[in-house]
Amino acid sequence: MQYISTRGQVKPKGFIDTVLMGLADDGGLMVPVEVPAVTEDTLQKWKTLSYEKLFLEIFSLYINDEIPQEDLRELVRRSYSSFRTPEVTPVHQVNDSLYILELFHGPTFAFKDVALQFMGELYSYVSKKQNKIIHILGATSGDTGAAAIQGVRGKEGIKICILHPHQKVSKVQELQMTTVDDENVLNLSVKGNFDDCQKVIKELFADLDFKSKYHLRAINSINFVRILAQTVYYFYAYLQINKGEQLPKINFCVPSGNFGNIFSGYLAKRMGLPVNKLIIATNENNILERFVKTGEYKPGDFKMTHSPSMDIQVASNFERYLYYFLGEDPEKVSAYMKELQQHGKITISPEDLVKVQQDFAAYGASNTQCLELIGDYKKSYDYLLDPHTACGIAAYEAEAGEGEVTVTFATAHPAKFDEAVRLVDIKQPFPPQIEQLFTLPQHQKIVEYDKAEIVRELETFYQL
Repeated sequence: MQYISTRGQVKPKGFIDTVLMGLADDGGLMVPVEVPAVTEDTLQKWKTLSYEKLFLEIFSLYINDEIPQEDLRELVRRSYSSFRTPEVTPVHQVNDSLYILELFHGPTFAFKDVALQFMGELYSYVSKKQNKIIHILGATSGDTGAAAIQGVRGKEGIKICILHPHQKVSKVQELQMTTVDDENVLNLSVKGNFDDCQKVIKELFADLDFKSKYHLRAINSINFVRILAQTVYYFYAYLQINKGEQLPKINFCVPSGNFGNIFSGYLAKRMGLPVNKLIIATNENNILERFVKTGEYKPGDFKMTHSPSMDIQVASNFERYLYYFLGEDPEKVSAYMKELQQHGKITISPEDLVKVQQDFAAYGASNTQCLELIGDYKKSYDYLLDPHTACGIAAYEAEAGEGEVTVTFATAHPAKFDEAVRLVDIKQPFPPQIEQLFTLPQHQKIVEYDKAEIVRELETFYQL
């Protein structure tokens, strides 16, 4: 399998080179030259596989022989050994039409663990095999940072710096990052929002001299490994629900901010997973909902909500979808991205909008609706939603058709967002791993939203 850039200016790369590149050198995102096909017969064979074995089957379609099977198996074993359930991503049935895929059983209680624990092991493996220094640089709206740090903390040959928006993540999210006191970890709390942090990251990765000098590697979902690792749980959920001979299509409803998680579902569908609808759930930062409903992709005014991990206006992985939507034509992708840069928006034709709406449905939940659903589902089903999952439930209720089966993603444990849960007069017990965070000292540097200041901090950190 070879990988190319959505903008067409990067020679085809192998799997490991793609991992190390992260953001493509031409500013695009890396995608496989072709998407492997999974047949119904293959799905039938996969029905009895454990999560780890299914992971191996899917990744083997994408990595050729670059990682020996025994080595890959060990990476996967270590990646999921810290999860609190052997299913890794168990499925919880709420009623006849709704299932919740619980993605919060990893060490930091969020869906990012599923991909990032593996990425941490993979980076460590590559560093040792190639005897290369790896400096991971990423931005987070809350969960990515904690999961990435947990994945690589203390690992030899790796340093990690995470930028997060100052006082715009939940307290637990902040503590999960900033209570880590390892020499190979730097937390920068940026006086801005997530989009500001992400903009700096993209500019630094686009500076090829800086990227090469400091051995920068990406942990955000601009890295294709994140996308591929998340694809596994779409297949896993589907196979857990469909135990009979018939494999009907089902809906997936996904809380989404940076478009990475929902794009993983789009990739699974292109591979052959029988998906009925891919439903994008957003909060009041609803650029993705507006695009699906109107055909205009235009960042709006940033709003702080009860679901801060989705407080994003510029969705990085949108470019990957554009690539496939535009018939895998890198020239057209480049033209659209230039239009976005110059005019601040992308507008597609009414005819093209019909095509988009065949791929996705979308719904944006308000803050009020999010809180109401947390209370309603606790009362009706004795199931406590985190605010991001509540956005997903709102989208499920609005967009799923009668008689359809829907899997809604629970992207985080509610204890990570107790600020929102307490607004509904619900008192929840904290898992001991989260409770102890409040007793630990914090380690972070608060910086202005200033690229030059951030670069100075990075240079000092990487040279230590």
